[in-house]
Amino acid sequence: MAKGIFGERLKRERELREVSVDELTKSTRISQRFLEALENEDWGKLPGGVFGRAFVRTVARYLGLDEEALLAEYDLARGDITPTAKPLKPEERIPSPPKWVPVVALLALLALLAGLVYAGRYALQRYTARHSSQQSSASSAKPALVAPGNADQSLGSSGPTPLPSLEAPAQLILQLSLSTSAATHIRLVTDATLVLDAEVPAGDTRHFTAHQQFQITAADSSAVLLELNGQAMPPLGAPGASGTMVLSQKDLRQAPSGNSQP
Repeated sequence: MAKGIFGERLKRERELREVSVDELTKSTRISQRFLEALENEDWGKLPGGVFGRAFVRTVARYLGLDEEALLAEYDLARGDITPTAKPLKPEERIPSPPKWVPVVALLALLALLAGLVYAGRYALQRYTARHSSQQSSASSAKPALVAPGNADQSLGSSGPTPLPSLEAPAQLILQLSLSTSAATHIRLVTDATLVLDAEVPAGDTRHFTAHQQFQITAADSSAVLLELNGQAMPPLGAPGASGTMVLSQKDLRQAPSGNSQP
């Protein structure tokens, strides 16, 4: 994509909706210099990693644009400055793996299959024995007495033996990805346990897991980008100010049909 096309389209869509840069900054909590860098395609002023894509997705959502289409244009525009990989020199060729590696992998696969077959047969035998025991108990039960006038009625009937109830599926584990574009103090509590309370340098990315919720506090809200189970979360607060956010399973949203997550 030629330089300037992405930025000009983003600026044109914003002006057609009569949205000023100041209004967009207050509504999306994205710094004005980052918004101007997107419209001017000044990639050097944007933070690296997933921050740029998160900014484009937030702006597209606010302006009512197709998020995935705008992200594709952004990636294409950024691809113009991506350095090409240097070809490997002849002496730098990757050596082929030893010949015994496929044999070991095949043996491991066969051992795994044998274990699965044995476990399946063992589970089937236990279920069959339990089911037979329940049927024997039901047939040996003493029948109820029947009045003389009701001799034609059935002495009793037993209902079908209920199958073992399936256990409820395990609760979804929450996975948090935390990245920084500038150095800031961050405090993180997972499931009522303090796991981080320190100064985190710029360009750092950390991952955490929880069963119920995360509570994140940052001294500079605009320096922190959060992703919950692969989904970008909104900023913690106003740019340059401290902010706190609590994330749980209710913050996970269903991806729209036909669109893929970034």
